[in-house]
Amino acid sequence: MRNKRRYGAVALSVENRSGITRRMTLLALMAAAAVAAVALFVKPAGAEPASGFVYTADEQGGSISRIDLSTGKVDSFAVAIAPHNVQFVLGTGRLLAVGVPQSAHDHDGNDQSSEHSKMGGMGEMDMDAGGKLIVLDTANLASGPIASIPAGAHPAHVIADPDGKRAFVTDSEHNIVSVIDLENGAAIATVPTGDYPHGLRMGPDGKFIYVANVKDGTVSAIDAAKLQEVARIKVGEAPVQVGFTPDGSRVYVSLRDENKVAVIDTATRKVVGRIDVGRVPIQVYAAPDGRLVYVANQGTEAKPNDTVSVIDVASGKVVKTIHTGAGAHGVTVSNDGAFVFVTNIVDGTVSLISVKDQAVLKSYAVGKGPNGITFQSASPIPGDAG
Repeated sequence: MRNKRRYGAVALSVENRSGITRRMTLLALMAAAAVAAVALFVKPAGAEPASGFVYTADEQGGSISRIDLSTGKVDSFAVAIAPHNVQFVLGTGRLLAVGVPQSAHDHDGNDQSSEHSKMGGMGEMDMDAGGKLIVLDTANLASGPIASIPAGAHPAHVIADPDGKRAFVTDSEHNIVSVIDLENGAAIATVPTGDYPHGLRMGPDGKFIYVANVKDGTVSAIDAAKLQEVARIKVGEAPVQVGFTPDGSRVYVSLRDENKVAVIDTATRKVVGRIDVGRVPIQVYAAPDGRLVYVANQGTEAKPNDTVSVIDVASGKVVKTIHTGAGAHGVTVSNDGAFVFVTNIVDGTVSLISVKDQAVLKSYAVGKGPNGITFQSASPIPGDAG
């Protein structure tokens, strides 16, 4: 009997262990299922899809295009100018665009000697009518501009100050930057620059504006408070656009006719480096984390280029060349730094580049001849410069 009970106790013990094992296995399976379920809803870093809006200045088409990144939908809105550049203004819901009225008789603009052609093929414009800065409400683009403000003979690029109260517009014809009060819709000052000012950007602290002067190979540094040029920096052949690093310590300048980018130290206002990039670089833009700078290489009208050079700020070297579409021109970066957007003039498209993958994810067809480009977050981020 004792043996029977002993064997029975052993049998019971084995049965208990077996039950515990089954329960542990069940719990493990349930835990694994829970992890799998969570994985369905938690995306890995960098996997979040693009959101927000991208706007392009379709210069040859006389329109502004809007890309809704969440849906992929593209809408184009006709405007009364041939817009060369656009800029979203943080905190206002406003979009600024500059250009000159389109001629009643368009032509193909094949004159390679003209600055317009080199900058993207504006075609024949009615310069006598004068350029305009138009202000649009991004919530109702279809209603047309809410303001149209005279902006010199040949407005090229526009930016706004951090408060969204003043706009700064380069007038390439008169070698000035026009300062426009956006509240009353009138120019309040002009600041002389070098010869043929084109692209411009404001430093992260809002204190200085750097302007690329195409014809004399310089960059003008403008005091944004005093509204005066405080330095003119020799950089190289045909500077087209500038781009600040997020800390404001460096400015990268595209040198169209040298296939290079010059690097300015803003503390000394001297060129501290030159970097070889692709053919005919136009716009430049630094990522928000300050590690990389993206340069769109347009090429020529006869032989368009389709590349973006990715510069590593630490090493001062191009670490990647990304193929986009023919005539890569304008560049902007999403506020979270996850995506880069590039206009392709010849293709009439915008390329979306993943910063994580350093590759084009998709392409959007927009209006004809897209030049300038700007980004608007779906949810504004404090300090977001649009």
